[in-house]
Amino acid sequence: MGELDQKTKAICENIKKLRELRGITRESMAADLELSVSSYGKLERGEVELTIKRLYQIAGLLETDISKLMDTDFAQVFNVSHNNYVQGLGATSEHITFNTNGYLEKYVKMLEEKIANMQKQNSRKY
Repeated sequence: MGELDQKTKAICENIKKLRELRGITRESMAADLELSVSSYGKLERGEVELTIKRLYQIAGLLETDISKLMDTDFAQVFNVSHNNYVQGLGATSEHITFNTNGYLEKYVKMLEEKIANMQKQNSRKY
């Protein structure tokens, strides 16, 4: 994989991470971008060309700057401070904490909702 391909893949991963962190569904992003969910999924996986125009649209929907999406350093993309550490986020191998923008709270809420949904599904099986 060439350097450009690696950078493109990193940008697509940043888009997916930030979308999930903001609690935005793929379906919502696809609708706002006037894409099918399948096409949007291919975009997040780096399977289709990501144009500058599309990158600006995505940055707007994610309420971030395009340069943040292009940054391959997770700490920079999500405004992470390395002064304090929180274990168990699982986003990277290092332990990080988020600044006061409320990202950690949103991430925890998203995880709690996923756990609740999984518990509902498991209770239906038995």
